[in-house]
Amino acid sequence: MSNPIFLALDVPRLRDAVALAENAKAHIGGVKLGLEFFNAHGAHGVHMLAQLGLPIFLDLKLHDIPNTVAGAMQAIHVLEPAIVTVHACGGRAMMEDAKAAAGENTKVVAVTMLTSLDERDIQEMGISDSPSDHVLRLAELAHRAGLDGAVCSGHEIKSVHNQWKDGFFVVPGLRPEGGASGDQKRVVTPRQARDDGASVLVIGRPISRAEDPAEAARAIEATL
Repeated sequence: MSNPIFLALDVPRLRDAVALAENAKAHIGGVKLGLEFFNAHGAHGVHMLAQLGLPIFLDLKLHDIPNTVAGAMQAIHVLEPAIVTVHACGGRAMMEDAKAAAGENTKVVAVTMLTSLDERDIQEMGISDSPSDHVLRLAELAHRAGLDGAVCSGHEIKSVHNQWKDGFFVVPGLRPEGGASGDQKRVVTPRQARDDGASVLVIGRPISRAEDPAEAARAIEATL
């Protein structure tokens, strides 16, 4: 993608999301619509954003039994998303069925480990691996399942990219140099993530909460 920045539009009001995307359109490559947006506005909201002509990334993190996830993927096929996420922890069969049910032009990528988690968090879940090893293992499982790529933090993208040379990688939890981390624990700058192999850079609050979102997006784009 010529511009890898996907603006996260997890805002409660649809008109605000549309206005924000319109404002920053010249400096972003697409929009990311997550659970908050999709639960509030559904297919209608996706269609409204699609009218801007930007690729749509549906970050739904599907995670259920294989048949249910395949059905969900078929249900959103009409929305023609460019990217959809599933959870790698759902297992190989679930990921295989998700990919088989997806549209021809939809990339299915596996969420490995949420960027809000750190080593202590996964230890509490009974996972003894380091975050890096855990992410690499799940990314390899996604690769074997035939997915297009994976979602990981900027801390792991270089290792995952080295392991999966032709993968499509989404990196969230990014903050410009000097930006506040908020609830994200494993953050890097957009430029570092891009240099390390990220295909898509998901950026939300540094743009959406800026006094001038278009200028904030332009400044980030300029670093790439």
